[in-house]
Amino acid sequence: MSVPSNTYLRYTSIGVREDLANVIYDISPTDTPIMSSIGKSKATQTNHEWQTDALAAATTANALIEGDDAAAASLSPTTRVGNFTQIIGKTVQVSGTLEAVDKAGRKSEKAYQLAKAASEIKRDIETIITANQAKTNGTATSGARKLGSLLSYITSNVSKGSAGTNPTGDGSDIRSDTTTRTFLESMLQSVAQEIFSDGGTPKILVVPPGLKATVSGFTGVAAQRYVTGAEPTTIVAAAGAYLSDFGLISIVPDRFMRTTDALMLDPEYAALAYLRPFQTNDLARTGDSDKTQILAELTLEVRNEKAHGGIFDIKAA
Repeated sequence: MSVPSNTYLRYTSIGVREDLANVIYDISPTDTPIMSSIGKSKATQTNHEWQTDALAAATTANALIEGDDAAAASLSPTTRVGNFTQIIGKTVQVSGTLEAVDKAGRKSEKAYQLAKAASEIKRDIETIITANQAKTNGTATSGARKLGSLLSYITSNVSKGSAGTNPTGDGSDIRSDTTTRTFLESMLQSVAQEIFSDGGTPKILVVPPGLKATVSGFTGVAAQRYVTGAEPTTIVAAAGAYLSDFGLISIVPDRFMRTTDALMLDPEYAALAYLRPFQTNDLARTGDSDKTQILAELTLEVRNEKAHGGIFDIKAA
């Protein structure tokens, strides 16, 4: 069938509007499970410090002689721990023309880019606190000040490869990795027991995506569990929780942590301490553009590392 003569077709037409959806689709993940789970605190110096303590070991020798003089118990001081703050930020610069023209999917290019930068900063923070990073005070010539990550503090309750070494535990150095081992349920149980014995309560197990399926295959992860309440009883999959001998531990996948680690945490004993909370600052104009910086200055407060644990140098089964 042929097209009738002189039919005006789309192929030769000028001025037809393009079909560009007025929505921007971004699949990039923005969930930050550890950052979202732990608390918030306030820092007042670039070297943020806190104190840790522990009760004396329980003993059967606590028996007093009738009528005897009271002898003072041996007391121990608290332990002073600290971490340096790290300035984390991004700068967005948008020309006056780009801000003025009609755009698809957003009214203001500056506002859109600032929102995007804020999400990227959150991802960076999650990556930093789960990295193998030691704290450093930095200088104008040697480099930026950096906070010590969780891995630079966790040293008491650990399962690691035979040649791996733990950090000192004060944030000043990093752990040494070694050849990976298959992630076994016995490793999880051992670390949970150690945390409990030290007085902690393991509440979440944070794992990289590649190890989530391995954990879901552990026998402590029930095939199903019942949830009751005001609504009719329902059955839900329990692959998001591990029932240990020391309580129920939520299993949380984290896209931004290292692929060979699993962190067992009690969120109550960790926090992000902000010297400067998230803020946007309009910088001086030097031409036909707007320059805005979004930043925060913060550090990681590991309130007591014995409340946490780590399984390191592991791989999927």
